[in-house]
Amino acid sequence: MHLGGMSCFFVAWLSNFKILLLAFDKGPLSDPTLSLRQFLAIGCFPIKKTEPKNPPPESKTKQNPSPQITKKLDHKSVWNYALKGLLVAAFVQIYDYSERIHPKVILVIYCFHIYFMLELMLAAVAALARATLGLELEPQFNEPFLSTSLQDFWGKRWNLMVSRTLRPTVYDPTLSVSTRIVGRKWAPLPAVFATFVVSALMHELIFYYLGRKRPTWEITWFFVLHGVCLVVEIVMKKVLKGRWQLPPVISTPLTVVIVMGTGFWLFFPQLLRFKADARAFEEYAILGAFVKDVIGGAVKSRHFNGTAV
Repeated sequence: MHLGGMSCFFVAWLSNFKILLLAFDKGPLSDPTLSLRQFLAIGCFPIKKTEPKNPPPESKTKQNPSPQITKKLDHKSVWNYALKGLLVAAFVQIYDYSERIHPKVILVIYCFHIYFMLELMLAAVAALARATLGLELEPQFNEPFLSTSLQDFWGKRWNLMVSRTLRPTVYDPTLSVSTRIVGRKWAPLPAVFATFVVSALMHELIFYYLGRKRPTWEITWFFVLHGVCLVVEIVMKKVLKGRWQLPPVISTPLTVVIVMGTGFWLFFPQLLRFKADARAFEEYAILGAFVKDVIGGAVKSRHFNGTAV
């Protein structure tokens, strides 16, 4: 589940779109300074070239944080990932008592579980890319639970690498065409909707790879529904022109409820249809047994060596 889901996301979706951009001399693969190894790595994974570590003196104070601040940020990231790893481990233990917990509560836990697991797996890819190729993973999330609107959630906080991939491949070309037809003011509306339709189809492809079952199109309807809601939200913002808006204390929980509610209705049933949860739990059990065997073997070896000495 985990390796298959991430690999089809990277290769079947992101890599194909990067190659499509390369055909038009755009995107990260069009950089002529890339080595073959970097080209293949960037093509297969959501990574990018590292920025120069020694910028000109005039830009150093304005753009780059001091070493102390960078060190603090690194420590913050480590603690952040450690906490999320512990929470995922706690979720796995909670699932043992799922029969005593309300199904809706389990679905809420699934939401956070998927979010944390994506961050942890992408962090692992980032560490590997940094250590072997000197490349950095593109930021993936920006605290999506703090979103104040659907536009904020999908555009600035959730799955950012997908947003950066869909913008040049779908949004910008559609925006250019629709500008000639409906004008610059309303051109973003068909561009946004087209982006969600393409995202829906790519998610259907990923779900097919995960379950190998004929699609029932609930995933497509999930993204089409959010595309319609986002179009309505953009129209309301253009009409009101900032004269009235909900305070964050209301808009943030409302956004989270809308995303989770529609996910419970259309998204998660498709994961449960091919028993993604049960298959994931089996993988956790196998991984736990493997780690236990490795640690046990190391302890026995140490004890044996100590006795021999």
